[in-house]
Amino acid sequence: MAELLLSCQEVGKAFGARPLFTGLSLSISAGERVGLVGPNGSGKTTLLRILAGAETPDSGTVTARRGLVVGYVPQDPTFEGASTAEAVVLDALAGERGEDYEKATRAAVALSRAGFGDPHQRVATLSGGWRKRLAIARELARQPELLLMDEPTNHLDLDGIAWLEGLLGSAAHAFLVVSHDRYFLENVTGRMLELARVWPQGLFEVRGGYLEFLAEKDAALAGQQSYQESLANKVRREMDWLAHKARARTRKGQARVDEAGRLSSELEDLRARTTRPAADIEFTASGRRTRELVVVKGAGKGYGGSPVVRDLSLVLSPGTRLGLVGANGSGKSTVLRLLAGTLHPDTGSIQRAPMLRVVQFEQERSALDPAATLRESLAAHGDTVLYQGRSIHVAGWARRFLFTSEQLEQPVGRLSGGEQARVLLARLMLAPADVLLLDEPTNDLDIPTLEVLEESLLEFAGALVLVTHDRYLLDRVSNRILALDGRGGAQVYADYAQWEAARAGTAATGPAPPVVAPGIRRTRAEDKPAGLRRLSYRERIEWEGMEAAVLEAEAALDAATAAAHDPAIASDAPALHEAVLRMHAAQAEVDRLYARWAELEARQQA
Repeated sequence: MAELLLSCQEVGKAFGARPLFTGLSLSISAGERVGLVGPNGSGKTTLLRILAGAETPDSGTVTARRGLVVGYVPQDPTFEGASTAEAVVLDALAGERGEDYEKATRAAVALSRAGFGDPHQRVATLSGGWRKRLAIARELARQPELLLMDEPTNHLDLDGIAWLEGLLGSAAHAFLVVSHDRYFLENVTGRMLELARVWPQGLFEVRGGYLEFLAEKDAALAGQQSYQESLANKVRREMDWLAHKARARTRKGQARVDEAGRLSSELEDLRARTTRPAADIEFTASGRRTRELVVVKGAGKGYGGSPVVRDLSLVLSPGTRLGLVGANGSGKSTVLRLLAGTLHPDTGSIQRAPMLRVVQFEQERSALDPAATLRESLAAHGDTVLYQGRSIHVAGWARRFLFTSEQLEQPVGRLSGGEQARVLLARLMLAPADVLLLDEPTNDLDIPTLEVLEESLLEFAGALVLVTHDRYLLDRVSNRILALDGRGGAQVYADYAQWEAARAGTAATGPAPPVVAPGIRRTRAEDKPAGLRRLSYRERIEWEGMEAAVLEAEAALDAATAAAHDPAIASDAPALHEAVLRMHAAQAEVDRLYARWAELEARQQA
């Protein structure tokens, strides 16, 4: 049995009158690889800080093994007073035992593992991704037995995320990571936790990766829903009895009144916990029928004699969803600015349709005034916004993005990163667009909001250019990938899977034709309706295995149905209840698989 490193019992934390969580208990043992997810505002960062010892819980206890070395990488690391990367790491080792040369060696090894070729590089010159690498290197140098990381993939490019996955995959130490990157979680974790009010104990735990977590979570929620329906029926019967037996004079009658009250309270609590609001994201397309919104012919741009992009040709049409990928500094922001018209090419031409409406999301969030209130940020000219020709009160508009009326007077600077991202998305939705340019829109968004964003982007009828390090979003939304190599080269691929295979040197065929390039006949895939995306490589594998999955699920349903109708448990209420829950969960899984099979089949045949 693995050695217990850290545990917390009945931990609670509140800010003001609002409790973040109460009664949380969990433990982490040596070598465990744990992922933590949950909605924005559920308290993931606060819980991580409590485990790291950076914050004190209001109630409960945190117990660590004697002498345990815990590393902590915050979401937005700072490096006060240090001028170089090496100085940052050496400062972290200053209070530890050992000779100076030993510390210098540990610092050099950690920086090398993080990819720093020059340990004397100035901190002020580092990009967000390299600052995150430096924060990880700082903790690795301390040789932790448990590493706690809060959104470590934020600001890392795809190469940086691959580096971090390799680092964690070979790590001997235990770690707990908060992340919304679903591919990352699947690749590095062996145990998943979800922090959310929907769970009776505040935490839901699954031994396995993210895909196993999703499957078990769906089954658990189906069970909760079944129990809630059963409880609601029971409460309804008890309330009917009370209505006819208002004067319950006997002790037995009074006990039934008390039981009805307890059941009603339990149902109210269950409904409050299981109500899961989601942001209502729906971008407004202009409805323009122009086939060629932006036409790029042989465009090139460089700085100081070094090309950023050269000889770029592509066409953005309604239904084009172009994923833009490349290492940090490869020119993604430059390409976005060229497409937006805020930057002009040195060579070639970029033609835009007359009166083209371009809406852009920028990851820096500089468009938000931190001193302005949420009300002012959402509705700058009064108490209403105009959305799709309808006037909506700002309070109602705020609720669509999970803000309360009490938050309307709160300065935007005091909102969390995820809340600020939702403010920007709310403002973007107000502007009808022919072309959407999204630069890292997923930073700080929780997984439920990401899922809503995905659906909105898939339904958007205009053209979309997406820069994101979220590989799941990129794979699901994009119907073309434009890859920049950082030396001026740009290559178009059919989808994320083909680009990934090409990077690994295993692509069986050459890259796809340019996106609706002028003079080139459109392929069958390009002629499909915008809402019917062709299958990705992973989805084709899923489709091919769907029949076997359905047969297995139906066998499980037959077994669960037989168990629920077993006379041996007819008089055992708890056992019967559990058997019925398993039967409902098995039926829900069969229904889900058939629906998914139909969806994949339709897209495979399109």
